[in-house]
Amino acid sequence: MKFRKIQLILIPIALSILLSCNEQSFKTYQIKKGAFNQTIIETGELAAVDIRSFVLTSYGRYWYRMKIIGLLDHGTNVKAGDSIIQLDPTDVKKYIIDVEDQLETQEANLAKLLVNQSNKRSEMDASLKNEQASFDLKKLELESFRFESEKSRKIKELEFKQAKISLAKVKKSMVLNKIIASNDLKIQKIRVNQLKRDVHSAYAVLPNLTIRTPIPGVFQVGTNQSTDAMIKIGDQIYQGSNMGNVPDLTWMKVYTTVDENDFFKVRLGQKVVVRLDAISNVEFKGEISSIGKLCHLKDKKSRQKVFDIEVKLLVSDTRLKPGMTVSCELFCDEIRNVTYVPLNCVENTEAGNFIYLKKGGEYVRTEVVTGPANNTHIVINGDFKPGQTVEPVSQFVHKEKK
Repeated sequence: MKFRKIQLILIPIALSILLSCNEQSFKTYQIKKGAFNQTIIETGELAAVDIRSFVLTSYGRYWYRMKIIGLLDHGTNVKAGDSIIQLDPTDVKKYIIDVEDQLETQEANLAKLLVNQSNKRSEMDASLKNEQASFDLKKLELESFRFESEKSRKIKELEFKQAKISLAKVKKSMVLNKIIASNDLKIQKIRVNQLKRDVHSAYAVLPNLTIRTPIPGVFQVGTNQSTDAMIKIGDQIYQGSNMGNVPDLTWMKVYTTVDENDFFKVRLGQKVVVRLDAISNVEFKGEISSIGKLCHLKDKKSRQKVFDIEVKLLVSDTRLKPGMTVSCELFCDEIRNVTYVPLNCVENTEAGNFIYLKKGGEYVRTEVVTGPANNTHIVINGDFKPGQTVEPVSQFVHKEKK
């Protein structure tokens, strides 16, 4: 009976203590007044500042596609100078053998042409000498027949003219033959030099078939345009296809956008705080490094227009990886002598914006006018005083339900 009385006394005390603790566990905030940093919050994506893409280039007129016979695994850490992709050299080597055979044949043709032209020049020189001698002889005969009969002189004059025509013909033939020989020789030398250049170019291609990265980073395998799958050993890759990328993870940047209404609030060099979605409590300092000049739709399904922004991170951290989603808090301006509360203390409805303000011993729903906001707080104006206590919206609703 005595134990029962003790229980009846202790139970109300315990309940009172529990209720008191419960009430004390609720958070409250004070309305503050002072300087307020106005910020813009935007979502973005991390990318490496220095990234190298390896696109299949043109290796001459004949190799518009290449076969991959060696490939590093996706995500492999690489150092500058490491081999990342090996292209098949079989077709290039076969081409070199074929062209070298053609070059050997054309060099033999060139040597043969030089010999033939030398023989032709000798023949033409001999013919010229003969015609010159015949011309000189006819000239002497014509002079010796000065006192002969008119008929005899006429015959010698005709013979002299014939010799003169023959000599001129041989001389003209020699000039034309020299031009033809020069052109034939030039054409043949062009054939030989072209083949030599083809062989040289083909040999120069061979070391380029081993693709090496000029920077350290992580190797990312490209996508096969024909299959939409990651490139693998044995795939045929066409000219212009991206075979892979190597981003240098030392320094990162963020691709993000800013609404057209906020465009004039941003500037180059502006302070930015970047937070990873995966670890939102860690801040990384950055600054705006590029602002787009053209406005465009944010996406195909939206009517919102934005400008592209690039943010350069001022710190290097191994936790930052390309493709990770981040939030960017852009610090636009400092507003002085304003009142503000935490974001979670303002209820936004179609009817207006409200706070739960402590008046007397209870919290009263009070309408306010909101202003600029940042990542944690928002400016408010209304019927209240700085230092008054407000309660988070979700906490008030939770208590009301109870």
